[in-house]
Amino acid sequence: MKIHQLQALVTVADAGSIRASARLLGVSQAAVTKALRELEKDQQLTLLSRSPSGVSFTEAGQTLLAHARLMIGQLERANEDLAKLRGDQTGKLAIAITPLVMLNFMSETITLFRQQMPKVRLEIFEGLTAVAVPRLREGLLDLLVVPMSSALPSREFDQELLFTYESCVIARRGHPLANCRSIHDLLEHDWAVNYTAASFEGLMRNIFWQHGAAIEPHRLHCAHSSALLVELARHNDMLSHCPRPLLLSDSLKDWAQPLELVEQFDLSQVAVIGLHNAMRSAASQCFVECLSTVIRKRRRSAKAHNRMLFDMLDVLL
Repeated sequence: MKIHQLQALVTVADAGSIRASARLLGVSQAAVTKALRELEKDQQLTLLSRSPSGVSFTEAGQTLLAHARLMIGQLERANEDLAKLRGDQTGKLAIAITPLVMLNFMSETITLFRQQMPKVRLEIFEGLTAVAVPRLREGLLDLLVVPMSSALPSREFDQELLFTYESCVIARRGHPLANCRSIHDLLEHDWAVNYTAASFEGLMRNIFWQHGAAIEPHRLHCAHSSALLVELARHNDMLSHCPRPLLLSDSLKDWAQPLELVEQFDLSQVAVIGLHNAMRSAASQCFVECLSTVIRKRRRSAKAHNRMLFDMLDVLL
């Protein structure tokens, strides 16, 4: 397998067609087609299914695509590190950030990062685990800053702890169930939550099962962005489960309230997560250092908001 063949495979997947792939790579359609056919010939497998409506990936193509993304991503990181040694700090850093970190620490972190690496282009995704983890596996992301989960096996991911926090059930102010004091009183109501197939059992155990509660599946509505979770809880009267420190944020403080339940939920840990044994690029390392610096600085602050925030966080740096 040659690098230009793998690049052709990845760009066809990203762009959706051979023509668009050629434009991204700056080559002719014939060159992309040739690279893909050579790759199929070398592997003695059909990787793409071609039709008048476009191309789709076979099972073999999907399998190779996952590896190709990781290899291309690692090569890009190597080029970035070598560029740094030449004094030319360019490239891209793709990260996913959990809303708790995004709303409290990202503005200062990005300012500090841009001061140190002004030529590196940032690509930032919302860090809900259900959305971010598949992107990391595919090599589309360099780092995650998200809550740790038992669905993230240590043999596959490296994790660097930042802090712990408590979670709570929330509802809009004035919600009919706002005065309930047990999870068992909330089982006949709709919930807005975020999960994957792998994380579903952990979510259910933490919120319901460990307290002897069972909820019907049709009561759980999975939203793949924090904005959707907020909308469903605020305007559709759904309950949700979120980090308690988020109640200080502008997006929740004016309308959301915690339900003070007798049941306790497990503490959650936010970590910097990357693929196991993947070398962290210079840009990735710089970003993590900037984030750690901002968290430590804010923890020492005497401002009222910071004191309230860090009363809810146990920093592990």
